[in-house]
Amino acid sequence: MSSTLLPSLSPLPNPVSAMDELHFAPRLLMGPGPINADPRVLKAMSSQLLGQFDPQFRRMMRETMALYRAFFETHNDWTLVLDGTARSAIEMVMLSAIEPGEKVLVCSFGRFGQLLNEIAQRCGANVHVVQAPWGTVFDLGQIEAAIQSFSPKLVAICQGDTSTTMLQPLDGLGALCHRYGAMLQVDATASCGGTPLPVDAWAIDAVTAGLQKCLAGPSGVAPITLSDEMARTIYRRRHIEDGLQPAGYVPGAGKRIASNYMDMAMIMDYWSDAGLNHHTEATTMLYGARECARIFVQEGLPQAYARHAAASRAVVAGVQGMNLKPYGDISNKMPNVTGVYIPDGINGDKLRAALLNDFNIEIGTSFGPLAGKVWRIGAMGYNARPDCVLQTLAALEIVLAAEGHRFTRGAGVDAAYQAYKGEHT
Repeated sequence: MSSTLLPSLSPLPNPVSAMDELHFAPRLLMGPGPINADPRVLKAMSSQLLGQFDPQFRRMMRETMALYRAFFETHNDWTLVLDGTARSAIEMVMLSAIEPGEKVLVCSFGRFGQLLNEIAQRCGANVHVVQAPWGTVFDLGQIEAAIQSFSPKLVAICQGDTSTTMLQPLDGLGALCHRYGAMLQVDATASCGGTPLPVDAWAIDAVTAGLQKCLAGPSGVAPITLSDEMARTIYRRRHIEDGLQPAGYVPGAGKRIASNYMDMAMIMDYWSDAGLNHHTEATTMLYGARECARIFVQEGLPQAYARHAAASRAVVAGVQGMNLKPYGDISNKMPNVTGVYIPDGINGDKLRAALLNDFNIEIGTSFGPLAGKVWRIGAMGYNARPDCVLQTLAALEIVLAAEGHRFTRGAGVDAAYQAYKGEHT
């Protein structure tokens, strides 16, 4: 069959239902993300709309920038929120910083490292990929060898990759990149808010993130922070739209960024004091982004990280208590997502369906080389709480027993509870 045929679309089973008011069964989202939004975020998103140049709104933009500077532990001026999912932020930074033909080194240890590679290629970069086996991470020596041999302008890596549930250590990587004249871009969508990410201390040039995981918000906007060097690299490509150009306008020295919507230099002008119009702001999403950061900063970074680490220990103890094996290098596991091998003889999708249909609890499957082999259990953001973890493990025990998996009933929940209490089993 020709690949040019359009994909199929199944008909709506009951077209009349499209006129019904939305009403969904409540779900406890304990997969790799998205997760349940904090009710305070949803409340903030119901605030009255404002025009994007209303003084109240411009003040709120500055407040959001300040909150995310605290969140990222940075003094970077260019710390803001982009309209679009986390993937759009990755692309916007790459497209704006890298001119066609320039070198990008991608360090890939999972599916989202593969995404960084694809985005860099679509930006026209000369891309080299260094890979770590799924379930592992890189040491600095591996990355240094690749930088030495390739001499990239940009090194791109994920901090956490939900496909493998692994967490890449970043301390020292920014300094290493700078030693060889490269900048460092980090995708922290899966990990930010669940584990330390001190941007200034680790000398990271660009971090892109999302709300839908540890920040306990909806997907749809992307917090980012740019170092001064990254900001200057992007802004030298500044071009103003014809309809907005002032008298005497001189374009930037670099090649014009290939996308209008993804033009980070124009976004900088939009968020700056100049307030040059670029797009109509996703007002409600920005309200939510501000509230996500406010809640996080109010809780305190050390407290939020400790809460996620405690949930991680409880999940690991719980699955081990059920005679299940965690996936990958546990010493480098993300605190907010745990991979679990599906036991022999168990239909992983059938068990996930039972959790969803009988208990309204969602856990994740996997893909690529792990498809059908691994479940992914998330405990992050608003759901990184003992009640959510214990409820999920209790339901998992029931459906595992129903499928014939052998273990001591109650052992998983007991182990997780004891982990939360600081006891040793």
